[in-house]
Amino acid sequence: MYNQITSNKRNTWLLLIVFIAFFVGVGYVFGLVYSEGNDQNAIGFMGIFGIIAMIYATISYFAAGKLTLAIARATEISHQEQPELYHAVENLSIASGIPTPKIYLIDDTALNAFATGRDPKHAVVAITKGLLDKLDKSELEGVMAHELSHVQNYDIRLQSLTVALIGLIALVSDIFLRSLFYGGRNRSRDRGKGNAIILLIGIVLAILSPIIAQLMHLAISRQREYLADASGALLTRYPEGLARALEKISKDTEPLEVANKATAHLYIENPLRNETGMKWLNGLFSTHPPIEDRIARLRGMGT
Repeated sequence: MYNQITSNKRNTWLLLIVFIAFFVGVGYVFGLVYSEGNDQNAIGFMGIFGIIAMIYATISYFAAGKLTLAIARATEISHQEQPELYHAVENLSIASGIPTPKIYLIDDTALNAFATGRDPKHAVVAITKGLLDKLDKSELEGVMAHELSHVQNYDIRLQSLTVALIGLIALVSDIFLRSLFYGGRNRSRDRGKGNAIILLIGIVLAILSPIIAQLMHLAISRQREYLADASGALLTRYPEGLARALEKISKDTEPLEVANKATAHLYIENPLRNETGMKWLNGLFSTHPPIEDRIARLRGMGT
């Protein structure tokens, strides 16, 4: 169990480093295009990209939690309304060494849950009414332990940063292509062969970079789900509870109406339930690892 947690942490941070390096590299290539191959100017573009990323990430850092709750139409619940849920979250929070987060309920019969916020002191866990109604005590503890592991491991912060980077890459790619279309056609006639190659590389990168960034984000999300499963099982000392909860979730075919592609990665399982199209392509762009694999790993921990 400990080896799996260590491996998942290492893989996640490696992916994030690659993500940031890719973003800076996009800035460098775009700088080369705009400065017609001037390397020093391109390095300046890298610095500008870094500053923009910091500003954008800071805004996302503070606003992501409230925005997610608003999209989910989640409402805060009190200890008197759900005492069993509150006791489970309080006990697990004490065991994990983090403050007890606020608890929100999503009025939907679909089976799902998520955690959000910028850090453990400002964290929130949310669960759908459908999942709350259908879990027994050990399954409920397993799900809450999974979500609290996201809080404890600072996944909620990591996800906000990666989503911000995706948004930035998509934005600058769009601006780059539009600027070439509206203002760069006349300048392109004066470019030499070498600069024309740089321009072509920039265009290809502008088209592909949002897709590559999204794939990196999905890889990070899948690694964090494995890590939260392992950490949650370690917290409860009962992997079977979460495994049974995931089984119930896997049998639910109802999509979560309040979820969308921007928030899907936060949930314990993909809330969109979109199984149309080619299976391998759905798997490639899935925000979560296969739930059957997660269940098998959890049950392997108990042996």
